[in-house]
Amino acid sequence: MNQPNESWNCLPTQAAPARRRSTRQVCVRWGERMVKIGGDAPVLVQSMTNTDTADAIATAIQVKELAQAGSEVVRITVNSPEAAAEVPAIRDQLDRMGVEVPLVGDFHYNGHKLLVDYPACAQALSAYRINPGNVGRGAKREDNFARMIEIACRHDKPIRIGVNWGSLDQELLARMMDENAARAEPWEASAVLREALVRSAIENAQRAEALGLGSDMIVLSAKVSGVQDLIAVYRELSRRCDYPLHLGLTEAGMGSKGIVASTAALAVLLQDGIGDTIRVSLTPAPGEPRTREVEVAQQILQTMGLRAFTPLVIACPGCGRTTSTFFQELAQEIQDYLRAQMPLWRERYPGVESMNVAVMGCVVNGPGESKHANIGISLPGSGEAPVAPVFVDGVRTVTLKGASIAEEFQAIVADYVQRRYARAGA
Repeated sequence: MNQPNESWNCLPTQAAPARRRSTRQVCVRWGERMVKIGGDAPVLVQSMTNTDTADAIATAIQVKELAQAGSEVVRITVNSPEAAAEVPAIRDQLDRMGVEVPLVGDFHYNGHKLLVDYPACAQALSAYRINPGNVGRGAKREDNFARMIEIACRHDKPIRIGVNWGSLDQELLARMMDENAARAEPWEASAVLREALVRSAIENAQRAEALGLGSDMIVLSAKVSGVQDLIAVYRELSRRCDYPLHLGLTEAGMGSKGIVASTAALAVLLQDGIGDTIRVSLTPAPGEPRTREVEVAQQILQTMGLRAFTPLVIACPGCGRTTSTFFQELAQEIQDYLRAQMPLWRERYPGVESMNVAVMGCVVNGPGESKHANIGISLPGSGEAPVAPVFVDGVRTVTLKGASIAEEFQAIVADYVQRRYARAGA
């Protein structure tokens, strides 16, 4: 008998991302809820509202929608006295609705004044996002930054030092450009810009520590809109510091462009083991819910095997063997059903989020894919017998046919969830 070639053993059993490099852990609190960022905590999903924060009801409703969709931290704009004055009311409204998601206040230009003038806002927020490029110039910049850190220390609030290449500290960039021009072999301008982002983030974090804020109270981000730039910046940040890192491609864009660009950038970094929180900054299409960015972020983490949020539907793409659209309609129907059930199932059936369901369109790969899933159905392709075998945990259990296949298959899925994931003793 021939022996297997030794080269067959060269592949690892699981190509999992390496351990994330941040060993520090930041705790973001609200009431009894504590969200951990970094260390051994899972990569978290963040999002941001696009309502006028001065409209407390509209903002609280959108925060609730984002939280129900799965956002674990929500950022809100605090850009005016009117907005700052309403933050406590937003927090109170969320508490009355039972929404415990932490709120991060996003401050630019006047954050130092708003946090001083509205102490109830400073207390109601769970954390502050500070953009060092937008806190002033010269001596005022130093004073304004110090004032915000002082307030964070007073209220025991963590911060995110969030630099952005669209609002980078121009004094720092100009100084670095001058230094670069004096080099014997100057860098390209894009390389100087990337270095300025990294240096701004780290130096401002170190300054916050020097002002009294603990190193376990600081998260960094450095947002750009180019995929390769983002990868380069975060690899360097990860190499040079140990703060937890928030990932996100800023101004990612609309629709498939925004989804593809964000996925391309974040997937590479996450596979490198870099990143502790993520946001997918999609521009919503007219009428599209804000929650779309949360769903995409979850799908990135789940398809990479880093988190599990909702059961996944594996579906046939279709080919010349599948002239019927029934399998497409059934796949969409099942996916919508699973997502709609998750708020209830998450409480009743722990582990259900890792379930896989296969909806396949013909005999070529249908039975095989269905056997690999927890539950799978192989629908008939063109010219095949009008029957649909169903597989549960790899075993063919029943064959469906007729006009009620969709309803019967959905009932099988619901029954499987109840049997497989019910709490012991429930």
